[in-house]
This record gives sequence, structure tokens and C-alpha cells, in this order.
Amino acid sequence: MKILFTTLHAKYSHASLALPCLAAYCRDIPGVSAVIREWTTNEPREQLLRHIMSEQADLVAFSCYIWNIEKTLRIASDIKKIAPDTRIVLGGPEVSFTIFELMHDNPAIDFVIKGEGERVFHQMVTTLIKHGASNLLERSLGEIDNLYYRDGDDITSGPLGKHFMELDTIPSPFEAGLVDLKKPLVYYETSRGCPFSCAFCLSSAEGHVRSFGMERIESDLMLLMRHNIANIKLVDRTFNFDAQRANRIWEFILEHNRNSHFHFEIAADLLTEENLDLLKRVPAGMFRFEIGVQSASETTLLRVGRTANLGRIFDAVRRLRAETAIELHLDLIAGLPGEDFTGFLASLRAVADLEPHVIQIEPLKVLKGSAMREIASRDDYHFSGFPPYTILRNPWLNFADISRIETIGRLLDLFYNQGGFAAALALLRRTIDTASLFDRLARQAGNDNLSGLSTRRVYELFARLAGPLVDDATRRLLDDALFFDYCRQEMPLMGKLPSFAAGHQAECSWPGPRELPNLPDLPADSRVKAFRCTFLKDYRREEWKNGAVGITFVYVSGAGRGLQVMVV
Repeated sequence: MKILFTTLHAKYSHASLALPCLAAYCRDIPGVSAVIREWTTNEPREQLLRHIMSEQADLVAFSCYIWNIEKTLRIASDIKKIAPDTRIVLGGPEVSFTIFELMHDNPAIDFVIKGEGERVFHQMVTTLIKHGASNLLERSLGEIDNLYYRDGDDITSGPLGKHFMELDTIPSPFEAGLVDLKKPLVYYETSRGCPFSCAFCLSSAEGHVRSFGMERIESDLMLLMRHNIANIKLVDRTFNFDAQRANRIWEFILEHNRNSHFHFEIAADLLTEENLDLLKRVPAGMFRFEIGVQSASETTLLRVGRTANLGRIFDAVRRLRAETAIELHLDLIAGLPGEDFTGFLASLRAVADLEPHVIQIEPLKVLKGSAMREIASRDDYHFSGFPPYTILRNPWLNFADISRIETIGRLLDLFYNQGGFAAALALLRRTIDTASLFDRLARQAGNDNLSGLSTRRVYELFARLAGPLVDDATRRLLDDALFFDYCRQEMPLMGKLPSFAAGHQAECSWPGPRELPNLPDLPADSRVKAFRCTFLKDYRREEWKNGAVGITFVYVSGAGRGLQVMVV
């Protein structure tokens, strides 16, 4: 039997972890060959279908999520029409609920695995090989927990329940060479489950937290670090559910890491003094923490079953910001029960006051299988019936409110999260807080298309949205600060300055290499360009000095190194 494990990612940079785990767990089945093929949702369906059919697999296994389920189902239907004997199995969070309806509406689907898949998939494949041509097949399939299958014209399942695997029984997909380590982002898990019961999250349905053994974790991490993986994203729902375990893993990474960057999702209120002391040693650029605040209203959090200590979260974030070099991403969810637009701005204000490096805002997604579905039914929520099931309105937010919140989130991505508007934002925030500022910018933006903008266009957008918020005198200084920010991102072109910097034309020059001050040693293949301009203030300093100052920007690039900008 040939098995094709496949999925459609949202981005090319992603590398599946679920499929290699399945393949590793099934490697001991005699008579089975398996291949893993990963594509993206952006590729044409016809091209994907040709790729899949060229594998000539007996069984095609799709890993399904909210971003790929619709395209996956269409492809599965076409596969069945081309090769009716090909068996198709679905697994993943998007197909683990309302399974009877899914299979009724999609007759091409032969099997669906609910929840954790390795053991169930192994049992299913073993049964198909042993009884595939006999009248014992349906009876044997009916003995497999959490497997849905077709029995003639009927849809049925084996016993349903939560049966948690011993994680160390899953062979390492990294040791087996099944994970694509050439991708710039590799997913890794050290645990499954979550200690919290948040109604909006599917991890609350799983509950029970299990960890791989430390020997296995250290072996996998050492392999990844030796391969110099650029970005390792840990998908543990709450990495630091056990503070001592977290410290041991962090200590191991600090001892052995060379060039890899690690992303962790943590609960800030679970950090201990021992955690914080160790994290002071993390070099800049090595760790990123994603911290789900979700709302600054304790009442709202209680209504969705989130047991978080906001005071401890905020204190821990302040200490991480002040005492460590860790990059901090703070998350908010718009549309939780009891939080209106004013309440949302209060949550954004509380988070922005902590000065995280990134603020991420997402409208609530009312996911299949989450407790939020029951709350939505009870509290008169209206949400899209199609993935990703985004909220449309509720008793506290109308559609216009939600649209403006989405615009605020997009503007934060453009103007705050990239770190490229430090001087301009510092100027504006002298008179207005971050939440109110981005609300006003969003009102200015209205329904404008904010996607696909070049760097220059993003800065011109900022000038257009922020200009009406200040008086004429401040506008001149704002344009000046904004031009400084722009110069730190890319070199202005002669005769093509951004529209807001047109007044600087006479004060600009493009020095040659011999005119530059002494520069640090650079690789031999470096390409060096420079730009010089006179600004109203010296924005390089924390406290801007009055008086015009000439500033030179040096732009260094080279093969595979990107652009480095030095301000001298």
C-alpha cells in the first residue's frame, strides 16, 4: 500500500509537523510505503490535483485546518472521480467535529480521524491491509477508537472517547528525516494539551497536558540546532505549564544554540522568579514569547472560562520588557462576551502601555468544537458559517465596529509591529495614547485597501492618515520624523522622494564610498550605498535635541544577507 500524506499550508515557509509524526508512527507496518508532499492554498487546484494523482497512492491522507478545508474537500472530490478506488482519509482540528455531517455532505471521504491521529491511523492502515478484501473489514474498523468510516451506505464510527497517547511512543520525525528542514520555519512540539479551559480555543477540548520525555526533547532540539534552523516555532499551547521543565529546556537551548531563533507561546502569569532570572541571560534575537492577554477585562475573561491573573501577567511582561532582551508579542481577541468597542480600546490601551514589540489583534473565530459555540448560541452571536468562522456581530459589537477593529489590527501590523515608525509614533504619542491614535488612524483609513503596499507606499499612507490629526506646525515635524524613519528602512531614490518628504529635496545628497566615514569591516562582496540629509532634530537620541542636524545612512547588502542600514 502506498500512502500519500499531504496538506495545504497558508504559506510556503511552513513545514508540517503532523504529517511527519503520522509517517514516523506507521514506519513499522509491513508492505507500506509513504511519501509526504506539502503545498500551499495559493497554488491552483488543477495543479495540485495533477501533483497528487502523479503519486498513484492507494490512500491519500489530508491534514485539515480552517485555512485549507474548503480547497481540500474540492480536491478530494476530484480525486474520487478520477480514481474511485483511492481511499481518502481526513484528520486535523477542522474535521474533528460534526463528522457525520461532513461525511454526508462529502461522499468522496472514506475515513475521518477524530482528535489525536497517530495510533488511530496506524490501526486503520493495519486493518485495511489485513482485512481490505474480506467481509471482516467493517467489523474490524468498528473496533478502532475515534475512527469514522463508511459501512455501505451508512456512516458509522468506532468507540468515541479521549484516549491519550504516551508521547514518547511516537518516533521522532526529525531523527527519521521526515521533516523538511530546508524551510525557514520548522514547527516543534514538546507537549500536547493545555492546562486552561478557554472557550474560544480548541485546546480546551483536549485538556490533559502531556510532555515528551526530556531525553527525547533534548535529542530533537540538538538535531534542529545543529542544522542551524533559522526559526523554530514551538506549538505547545502553554509551554511553561511546568516552570521547572521550562527552565530546563531553556537552559539546554542557551547552552547549545548557535543561530536558531525560538518562538514560544507562554502564560506570563505562570513565570516564576527562577524563570525570570534565567531569561535575563537570553541573548537578543534568540527568543520570542507570544503571550495571550485576549482582554484586559477580568469579567470578560471569566465569561469565557479563562483563569488568568491579569495583574501578574502585566507585572511579568513589564519585567520581561525591562530586564530581558526577549521579543514580546501580545495578543488580543475582539468580540469576547461583554466587551464593547470602548472596552476593546481599553484592552488595547492596557496592552500598548506595556510597550511590547508586537501587538496582534484578531476578531473572534467561533471554532467548531469549541465551547464558544454554545456561548455564541446563548448570547446571540452571529458569525460566518464558513471557515474561519469569524464573528460578524454580537450584542456588544456591530459589523462596523468589528471592521474598524480589523483595520486597527492591520495598521498595527504596518506601523507598529515592524518597528519602522519609532520617531513618528513617539512624536504623536506625546499628545495621544496608542489605542486612541490607532483608532483615529483607522477612522481615517475607512475601507481603504491596506494590502500589497510597497515600503514607500506604507510611509506615504502613514503621512496621509496621521497628517489630519495634527496642526500645521506639528505636521512639519511629523513629516521630518517620518522621513528619518523611512530612511532607516530603504534608501530614498534621487528625484523620487516620498511625497511627504518633497521639501527635503534641496537638503539631500548621495555620497560616494570615499566620502563615507570609517565603517566597520564588511564582507568582500558587500554593496555599499549612502544617503545624507539634514533633519530638524536628531532622532537618533532618546531625547531629541533642537537644531538642524545632518545624518548619513549607509545601506549594505550582499548575497543572502538582506539589507543592513547603519545610521552614522
